[in-house]
Order: sequence, then C-alpha cells, then structure tokens
Amino acid sequence: MPASTYDYALVRVVPRVERGEFVNVGVVLFCRTERFLAARVAVNRERLQALAPDLDLDLVTAHLETILHICDGAGPIGQLPRAERFHWLVSPRSTIIQISPVHSGLCDDPVVVLERLMDGICG
Repeated sequence: MPASTYDYALVRVVPRVERGEFVNVGVVLFCRTERFLAARVAVNRERLQALAPDLDLDLVTAHLETILHICDGAGPIGQLPRAERFHWLVSPRSTIIQISPVHSGLCDDPVVVLERLMDGICG
C-alpha cells in the first residue's frame, strides 16, 4: 500500500476569463510526508494561439515560471513553509492563470506521480 498522501491541482491558462475556456498547462503537487512541493509546466503555444491569437504568450510563460520558482523556494512567497506555499499557489483566482480544484491521492513517490500527471496534460 502506498505510504504517502499527496494533493495536486492543475494549472490552467484562461485567455478570456469571461468565456471560461481554458488550456491545462501544468501541475502543482504537494506531499507533506515527503517534504515535497514541485510544479511542472508545458505551454502548448499553438493551442493557446488558436484559442486566443492576441494572447501575449511570453508574458504568460513568465508568470507560469513564477509558480516553479515559488515551489523551489524563491522570492517572499517561496520563503513560506511548503504547505503554505502550496495553499497560496492553489488559492482561487480570476486571472488568466487559474488553478483547478485540489485533488488528493496516495503514492510511493511524488516525483513519479507528478510526471505521470504531466504526461496526461502533454500527451
């Protein structure tokens, strides 16, 4: 039986918030018992351009990279404990970058789970 619980949320780009259309671009995963907090992001530029031709993809990508930096402990938010960083990252927003509801699971290795979840987004 898996030894650790984890929580994760999908990272979404919602180019026109009023329309509610989105593209999943990443995952944030937190596993308290393994002291693990990490994110992966992969932007499908062609898909986003098709959905929103005027979207500044370089700016969106820069903001998505901030999620990675916070997970790695950078900046003021990155100085918070992992659990607080995770909760800050997954808090609801009404901006172009949004987070799905949080889901939970059991695992032996959170890195394997994170990569499997990203494969589901990129595959």
